[in-house]
Amino acid sequence: MPTGNAPILSASGLCAELGGRPVLEDIDLTLRRGEVLVVLGPSGCGKSTLLRLLGGLIAPGSGRVLLAGHPPRPGRGSATVFQNYRLLPWKSVIDNVVFALPEVPPTQARLRAAEVLGLVGLSRVSDAFPAQLSGGMRQRVALARALAPRPEVILMDEPFSAIDAQAREIMQGELLRLTRAVGGPGVVFVTHSVDEALILGTHVLLLSPRPGRILRRIAPPDWQGDPMAHPQFAPLRRQLWEELKESVLNDPNSDFHRAAL
Repeated sequence: MPTGNAPILSASGLCAELGGRPVLEDIDLTLRRGEVLVVLGPSGCGKSTLLRLLGGLIAPGSGRVLLAGHPPRPGRGSATVFQNYRLLPWKSVIDNVVFALPEVPPTQARLRAAEVLGLVGLSRVSDAFPAQLSGGMRQRVALARALAPRPEVILMDEPFSAIDAQAREIMQGELLRLTRAVGGPGVVFVTHSVDEALILGTHVLLLSPRPGRILRRIAPPDWQGDPMAHPQFAPLRRQLWEELKESVLNDPNSDFHRAAL
């Protein structure tokens, strides 16, 4: 798998609070080109807050984040793909992608938008509007828009959770194809799904309930085909699921706390 030697994104001793309460504690991570770092954990463990920290949208309480050797700034070196697409309904598909390139001359921006729409298989609908597309196609437009500025890192906040199972599987394959190509960006991918974490992740971080701490780091094997048919998939899935379940059951703030059962 083509990755560079030096991390393009790193965090060390990262802590954050919201409303005076700790959300994340002592998070360390690194990401290289072509890698998909999956952040897995229960609701409220700070996964989305971590993405905002990595993208420079909020400042850490302590610790530091470096993107290409510098503190991150919104829209500089990273792009975010959200769960709800965030497409502009009055703009065509290609114009939604062009919108992500405000500093590029219009002709070049349109050529670049057409290029990335080709990469995600949407050239034939470039003049359509978001309302005319399926959920999976809208999410591919959102991915094309993130790819258009050629970011070092793409931050993905449960981007496939709102689409059907078949489209989700297709999008997982598309993401791997695009990011694992030579020179592909690094990806930080947030999910609740253990299966998705193992399928996509070159590295998986399992976070505890709030405050989010790293419970386990896993580097899944290169599955070389259907991940679920691999002999290591089921044992890894069981291990991650059991640890995730135990962390929730032992969390005194959880609705599923053992004392309430």
